[in-house]
Amino acid sequence: KSTYNIRHHQIIHHEEDIMAPTVAAPTAEMADLSVSTAPKGTAKRDALVANEIAVQSLWESEKAFECNPSYDAETGEKDEKFIVTFPYPYSNGHLHLGHAFSLTKAVFRAQFERNRGKNSLFPFAFHCTGMPIQAAANKLKSEIEQFGAPPKFPEEDPAIRAQMEAELAAAAKAKADKAAATGAKAKGGKTKLVQKTGTGIVRQWNILKKMVPEDEIPQFADPVHWLMYFPPIGVEHMKRFGSGVDWRRAFITTSVNGYYDAFIRWQFNVLREKGKVLFGKRNNVYSIVDGQVCADHDRSEGEGVGPQEYVLIKLKVLAPDHGQERHAKVEKLLKRVDEEGKKGVFLVPATLRPETMYGQTNCFVLPTGEYGAYYVDATDEVFIMSARSARGLSCQAYDAANDVYFTKEFGKIECLETFSGDELLGLPLKAPNASYEKVYTLPLLTISMGKGTGVVTSVPSDAPDDYVALKALKDKPDFAAKYGITPDMVEPFEVVPIISIEGYGDASAVTMCEKLG
Repeated sequence: KSTYNIRHHQIIHHEEDIMAPTVAAPTAEMADLSVSTAPKGTAKRDALVANEIAVQSLWESEKAFECNPSYDAETGEKDEKFIVTFPYPYSNGHLHLGHAFSLTKAVFRAQFERNRGKNSLFPFAFHCTGMPIQAAANKLKSEIEQFGAPPKFPEEDPAIRAQMEAELAAAAKAKADKAAATGAKAKGGKTKLVQKTGTGIVRQWNILKKMVPEDEIPQFADPVHWLMYFPPIGVEHMKRFGSGVDWRRAFITTSVNGYYDAFIRWQFNVLREKGKVLFGKRNNVYSIVDGQVCADHDRSEGEGVGPQEYVLIKLKVLAPDHGQERHAKVEKLLKRVDEEGKKGVFLVPATLRPETMYGQTNCFVLPTGEYGAYYVDATDEVFIMSARSARGLSCQAYDAANDVYFTKEFGKIECLETFSGDELLGLPLKAPNASYEKVYTLPLLTISMGKGTGVVTSVPSDAPDDYVALKALKDKPDFAAKYGITPDMVEPFEVVPIISIEGYGDASAVTMCEKLG
């Protein structure tokens, strides 16, 4: 029988009604454990931690989790086996709470199967392969070379820091606003990094400073040092977590581990012999700095981004015909190309819709954009485009079957001249397959120099942006004059119907713009 004392919150047992259970005497090891009765403070917690360490030491000394072949004492048959694995945590820092949460599932299952009498094995490894560690080491090396060790970063000046943070916040907001305007999934003005740290200014030195003694940080400029430093810490943390791993069966990846490297080589050799993998080249995201393909999880940013195939449309630059002084550099380039016997100078817009080129009425550039004239060895031509797109072109094959690239040297392209977008405005061009014999370069203020080539072809019949921009130059003479665009560069050029869409006619962009006002 029992009664419950509400005031003191305790159960009082009547001794005459209770039969005392038989309790086995504790083992010597367990007898050493203690439970504190301290009413307040951290004493209870400290006692639990002390007991935890004592038990883990016992596991260690008894080799509780070392899994060896075992046999049934009566039948001589092998005991039933069980193995659990855990995705290798990446070893560019300490293990975190996310690892711990996922790890509990593996630990529980391994222990559960062991308690059921199975020969339970839990091996472990640390992932060191790929570019994150290499990229972090490169970044640290660059910071040391630029700012010293320990470094003196410019943002240590409060005024400079405030300016840098404002610029980063403005860039993040502009990106979010643009995504929202285009109908893409809108995101907040703050990036995850800003939300977590309060700032978008990130230095590799400061990241490491939170994990390692500052005087050791310069050693991390060597990527191999990361492999020697963090995995042993990970092992200790895992032991404290009570993970139940057979640490004889633990390793790190990469060629630093000769055994693992041999295993991976064997895998690929076997797969190649069976015709399951091929060696060759394909379009991919490539890091020029590191000299190798940069796979999805190897990137510090841009995860999920893949190669985008564009078609370059060659708009041949004709001799300037309006006597504008801003075309002096273009005229000089045309003369040089002619004297050297090259095949011409071309503005090269990138398009996803080459079939619409029959409807070209003009070409657009960003007045404030920076462009270059780049020599393309494979075609003996000069392409005017952004530096970013020229660099990308220099890494691509012109004739993949014969291993011929656009440039003689992979990743390098010769720049013959540089131009502002304004210096390209008003240039006459010959557009391939267009209805007009000659079209002109016009201003478009919404061009992104980080997309395509920075040069945009115009098909106003089916592209609303193109139609609105061309119409604005026609309807607003002052706006056109601001950019040196004369009436004859825009007035004669009417929309060219090329595609008929049911319900929208043969000029869908015009139809929708007029319908929406």
